[in-house]
Amino acid sequence: MARRQGLSEDDLRLWAAYGRTLSRLMPGRTRLALPPEEPVPASPAPALPPVVVAKPRLARVPAELGLNATPSGLDKAAWKNFRTGKTRVEARLDLHFHTAAKAHHEVRLFLDQAYGSGFRCVEIITGKGEILARELPHWLNAPGLRPLILALAHPHAANTGSVRILLRRRRA
Repeated sequence: MARRQGLSEDDLRLWAAYGRTLSRLMPGRTRLALPPEEPVPASPAPALPPVVVAKPRLARVPAELGLNATPSGLDKAAWKNFRTGKTRVEARLDLHFHTAAKAHHEVRLFLDQAYGSGFRCVEIITGKGEILARELPHWLNAPGLRPLILALAHPHAANTGSVRILLRRRRA
């Protein structure tokens, strides 16, 4: 089988795009020029719009959430199951090695997707570092996320590097 010489146009385009992300090059090296883009033919049918799940509209702004604080609107048995870790976690987000800005973006995206998927209990792992663990409750109480959340708790008293979140149920 004969071996092809050089990179294909797609590979060259990909390599040039990757080279644009590098902050420094080795001495004497230059970035590849991007090959010209081929025009994409117009598709006959319009693309379907993405499905957007409406966030709950609450009659009043909910009170600020506190970690391990009993929320209103949740019975004692459900709160006890959630607080003691008996409620099954359906999704986890690990924020280790994230900057605060990246973590904030990931938290918003994660909770929007979890709520849209109908998840009830999710967990965010911040680690025991000060910054993310301190900032997470502020992010969760922000107006964009607070209507989605019913309660917050650490999964165990000794595990303060993780927060479980009980999401509100989606209403039809």
